[in-house]
Amino acid sequence: MAKGKVKRAFVCTDCGADYPTWTGQCTSCGEWNTVKEIRLESARSSAPKRFQGFAGARSSVQLLADVEREDVRCISSGMQELDRVLGGGFVPGSVILIGGDPGAGKSTILLQTLGYLSQSRPVLYVSGEESLQQIAERASRLGIQVGQLKMLAETSVEHICSIVDQEKPEIVVIDSIQVMQREGVDSAPGGVAQVRECAAYLTQYGKRHGVIFLISGHVTKDKTLAGQMTLSHIVDTQIMLSSTDDARYRLMRTTKNRFGSVNELGVFAMTTTGLKQVKNPSAIFLSRSTKPSPGSAVSVLWEGTRPLLVEIQSLVVDSQLGNPRRLGVGFDQNRVSMLLAVLTRHGGIVTSDQDVFINVVGGIRVSETSADLAVLLAIVSSLRDRIIPHDTIVLGEVGLSGELRPVANGKARIKDAGKHGFKKAIVPTANVPKKPVTGIEVIGVDDLASALDEI
Repeated sequence: MAKGKVKRAFVCTDCGADYPTWTGQCTSCGEWNTVKEIRLESARSSAPKRFQGFAGARSSVQLLADVEREDVRCISSGMQELDRVLGGGFVPGSVILIGGDPGAGKSTILLQTLGYLSQSRPVLYVSGEESLQQIAERASRLGIQVGQLKMLAETSVEHICSIVDQEKPEIVVIDSIQVMQREGVDSAPGGVAQVRECAAYLTQYGKRHGVIFLISGHVTKDKTLAGQMTLSHIVDTQIMLSSTDDARYRLMRTTKNRFGSVNELGVFAMTTTGLKQVKNPSAIFLSRSTKPSPGSAVSVLWEGTRPLLVEIQSLVVDSQLGNPRRLGVGFDQNRVSMLLAVLTRHGGIVTSDQDVFINVVGGIRVSETSADLAVLLAIVSSLRDRIIPHDTIVLGEVGLSGELRPVANGKARIKDAGKHGFKKAIVPTANVPKKPVTGIEVIGVDDLASALDEI
């Protein structure tokens, strides 16, 4: 191929699928007229000069045991909840993507984090959407110490990296990736091609120079990151920031993390002075009514490395339709139908003529099976109009034959429930601790029928 010849490719601007030639409809996402032609440069010519040796260097085979390992110390963000989600803190050279709805608090938490870190480390905040005056007013309103925080208003990633070369910050915030652009890419800012090239450029720079990049990203109407698949493969950590139903709290979860668990949950409260971490999230998800009512049961979930107490509510009413409804908010609807079938077969309680509604209080989504027994007991409580005692917790996985299977970290869950004032726990027999737990009575049951008799 002649030197300097330009390669071209055809990419869907909605989903990022590649095609060798132009096509009217993207076969990946089904959209029409979204396939655009982009120009691709060779690896050596497209890389910045400071990357030429890195991009064009020849690799050699070596034994993994001979590779020198370095003891990397994570940098604390100053927020225990954020460090928990990140897996301990910021890893040098990592690229972290934070996505969320408009108003979720992405820019706020990034500004708070850099304001804290600027007191001891060189940092840089790059804004492509807001003016520096707007950011200064927000920092003043939130009371953030920004005396040492350096700011830059820019959208060109080449110019941003040249400024980083001069200032040499350890941590750089890019707000946001959808407005960044790279020279030579025939696509508008926010398009898949621009988002991919800009993210890849920043990632390559961060890995080469050990710079931490915190990148904010917008979400689409279906609550996914714009260019999600493209960005997910490039970044090291992807975090989603969402709000609860009442908009008072923010939930932070990782959907990808190369340096830690993806099951951690961080809880923050939105206040007039910014996002404040909630160190005891069980307290906010257990704000139960002082007057006991049927259809309510408390279970203990396991989120990452800590237990989380949640209230599960159920409402069972006579169905006015030929096909009764099964609706779950925060709980898998298909699993609700399966549990009702188990309740009919092994519990002797028929709900075929009843509408069944399940709600997990606080906007929490239950992704594990430890809440199966609590869901069934809440359904029976609503159906029979019988109250489950407020000081009782229930946990356990229900099998198709009606047996109760043990859950992971059972003892830790029971202890945490005792700390919150619960006096009785109904758990699978295999989860009963060998030594009694102070302040709480633990009752082990083998199957669903035994649990119904006990409650």
